Amino acid sequence: MESGVEKDLTPRPAARPDRHVVVQWWLLAGALAGCVVLGGALMTMPAGQHRPPPAPGPVARAETAVGAGAPASLPDLDALIGDHEAHLRAHPGDARSWAVLGAAYVQRGERASQARYYPRAEKALRTSLKARPKGNAEALGGLAALANARHDFRTARTRGEAAVAASPKRWTAYPPLIDAYRGLGDYKAARGTLAELVRLPSGSRAAKAQVLTRAGLVYRDQGRREDSAAAFSDAAALASAPAERADCLVLAGELAWERGEPAESLRAFEAALRADPGADAARAGQGRALAALGRTSGALRAYRSALAGRPLPRYALELGELYESLGRGGAAREQYEVVRARVREGATGGVDDALVLGLFEADHGDAGSAVRRLRGEWARHPSVAVADALGWALHRAGEDEEALGFATKAMDREHGGEVRVALYAYHRGVIERELGRFGAARRHLGEALRVNPVFSPLFAPLASAALEELGELGEPPQGA
Repeated sequence: MESGVEKDLTPRPAARPDRHVVVQWWLLAGALAGCVVLGGALMTMPAGQHRPPPAPGPVARAETAVGAGAPASLPDLDALIGDHEAHLRAHPGDARSWAVLGAAYVQRGERASQARYYPRAEKALRTSLKARPKGNAEALGGLAALANARHDFRTARTRGEAAVAASPKRWTAYPPLIDAYRGLGDYKAARGTLAELVRLPSGSRAAKAQVLTRAGLVYRDQGRREDSAAAFSDAAALASAPAERADCLVLAGELAWERGEPAESLRAFEAALRADPGADAARAGQGRALAALGRTSGALRAYRSALAGRPLPRYALELGELYESLGRGGAAREQYEVVRARVREGATGGVDDALVLGLFEADHGDAGSAVRRLRGEWARHPSVAVADALGWALHRAGEDEEALGFATKAMDREHGGEVRVALYAYHRGVIERELGRFGAARRHLGEALRVNPVFSPLFAPLASAALEELGELGEPPQGA
C-alpha cells in the first residue's frame, strides 16, 4: 500500500501548462496494440525457442522488471541470474534468455557497484546477438544500458540508436538512448527522443513509471524543477515493486537537495528506505541531507552504510569531504584512498570514472592530472557536468582565463546549462574572483548560496566567506 505521506512528497503547482509531454503520453498510454509481455520486451524467436513464463516468485518479478528496464531487488536479480544461467547451459541457442541474463548482469553490477558483472553482461549480450543477429533490439538495448553503466556514452548512443532502428515501436529501446544523450550533453536529442517515447503505446505500470522517470530527468536538465518533481512523484505512485518505488523517491530526494531543501530531501530518502531497505543510494542521500541539517553522527553512519552496500567513488568522496569539514583529516585521507581504489576496481570492469576522479584530484590531489583526465573526458562527453569539472581543474592548476570559459559553458543555456547547480555557480564565482571580476564573482557566489545554502559541508562555508570578503557592493577585497 502507498502511504499518503510518500505519495505527496513533492507538492504540485496549481497550474502545470508545461506538462504537455507527460499529458500526451498518458492520453496515449491506453492505446496499446497487441499484448505486452515483460514490459514490451518479447522478441520473436525461432520455433521451439520459447521458454514458458516463470512461476510467480522472485524470478518472475526480476524478469518483469528487467524486461521493462525497471530496478529489481538484489535477491530477485540473483534468483533470475541463477535461473537463466542454468537454463542456458541446457539451451545455449536461446537468444532472448541470453539478452535477459545480460541485462540482469548489468543491473546487478550497477545496483551494488560491482563492475565484475559487466564483462559477463557484455559476453551474454554479444552471445544473444550472435544467436540472433538481425532485429535483436533487446540485446542492443542491453548493450546500450551496459555502456551507460560504464559511463561510455558514445557507445551507448550507437547501441541505443541501433536498438531503436531495429524496433522503433518497442518503447524499452528508448530510455537507454535518452540516458546516453544526457551523458553526452546532447540535451536537445534527449528531449527529442523523449517526445518520440511518449508517443508510443504501452500498458504496464512499470512502463509508465519508467517513461515518467525519464521525463523527470529531461525536465530537470531543462531547469523545469516543478515539472520534474511532479514526474518523479507520479512515477513513485505508479511503481509496483519496492526497488522501483525507492529509485523514484531517490530521484525526488536528489531534486529536493539541488533546490536547497535538505529536510524535504531527507523525507524522500527516508521514504525510499521504507520502500526498500536495501536502497543504498537513499542511504547516501540521507547522509548528505543529515550533514546539511547538522546531524553529523547520523550522516556519518548513513554514508558508511551506503558504502558498505554500494561502494561508489562518489560516496567515498562525499564522506571524505564531510570528515575534512569536521577537522578529521586522517579519516578524510582514508576515504580519499578509497576513492582511488574504487576507481581502479571499476576500471577492471570497463567503468570510466574520469569525472569523479578529476574533481577529486582537482580538490585533493594533482590538479595537473585532473586537467589532463578531464580534457579527455570533455572530448568524449561534453556535458555541462564535465565543463564545470574541467573549468575547476584548470582553475586549481592556475589557468584561470581558460577555466572561466568552461565554467561559463557549464551555466550557459546555449550549451545546455539550464539547470542551476550550486556547485557550478560556486566554481564560477571563485574563478571570477581570482580574475578580478568582483561583481560577477559576487553574483555567482550569491547564486550558489541562494540555490542551495548547504550544497557542500566543505565548500559552502568557503562560498559564504568569499562572498563576505567581496563586500556588499562587490568591491575588490582589501589589499586587491
